Amino acid sequence: MDIRPELQDKLDSLPAKPGVYLYRNQKGQVIYIGKSIHLRNRVRSYFHDSALRDNKTHELVARIHDLEFIVTTTELDALILECDLIKKYRPRYNVRLKDDKRYPYIKITWYEDFPRVYATRRMQQDGSRYYGPYTSASAVHQTLDLMRKLFPYRSCNREITGQDARPCLYYHIGRCLGPCIGKVNRDEYRALIARVGKFLEGRSHYVIDDLEKQMSKAADKLDYESAAVYRDQIQAVKQVTEQQTIVSVARKDQDVIAFARDDGQACAQVFFIRSGKIIGREYFVLEGAEGEEDKAVLEAFLKQFYDKAEYVPQKY
Repeated sequence: MDIRPELQDKLDSLPAKPGVYLYRNQKGQVIYIGKSIHLRNRVRSYFHDSALRDNKTHELVARIHDLEFIVTTTELDALILECDLIKKYRPRYNVRLKDDKRYPYIKITWYEDFPRVYATRRMQQDGSRYYGPYTSASAVHQTLDLMRKLFPYRSCNREITGQDARPCLYYHIGRCLGPCIGKVNRDEYRALIARVGKFLEGRSHYVIDDLEKQMSKAADKLDYESAAVYRDQIQAVKQVTEQQTIVSVARKDQDVIAFARDDGQACAQVFFIRSGKIIGREYFVLEGAEGEEDKAVLEAFLKQFYDKAEYVPQKY
């Protein structure tokens, strides 16, 4: 095939090092991004006759007007950079998560003395913990509604001093512990939020064990009102967890992933198994899968999905 002299010069100057490469069309738009442990061999292979037998590659190469490359220290650095650039440019010929930046998460603001729990679509490096992603806002709000019934954490934006004159309605109906009026201190409230996090991770048995210990301590102190609150929380958590399907007696954390494809798109389904129980499942639509092998589609999904994941199990 005919290659522009300027492009050929860049192909000849490619280093035998790990890095990321970007292909641009005649308008300067990034149309494909890849990574390799050996840039020279990988990039030049696109222009061999054997590579052009694939329709998608043939179409891609026909539109390559220019290329640039970024050398990295290791293959891992190249992998991370590739994921970041694909999310930034969303190239036409890459397999990519559809609208992956818009998926909602549940956020716990651990940087606050009295953390809040709420839905967000924006992840920040602010000391918070994020759970998700979820594929719909309704799924997030259903989870939050359940959480409020199980754990009476605050949902207000008040500055918590413990000296407010009166609490809100949620305190009176048992949906908040009342930190605003000093009914619980910082450590007690954060212990509650820690249970929320464990529950979202699917570690309900740890939550129940902790609640049972707190109930026993309250009973020993003759604080029967607090003991009754812990008892009710234990019963509520047990009712929820009994509905979760046990798929492994080994109590391992796993993500089970499968996908189907049709007409150039693919849909990946992830089952989240924590401590041997299915705690949820989500589906994710991928674009640009036409002409790609199943292995390449699954690899692209894994890289993009786990790139921002707050928790990665030992098995998937």
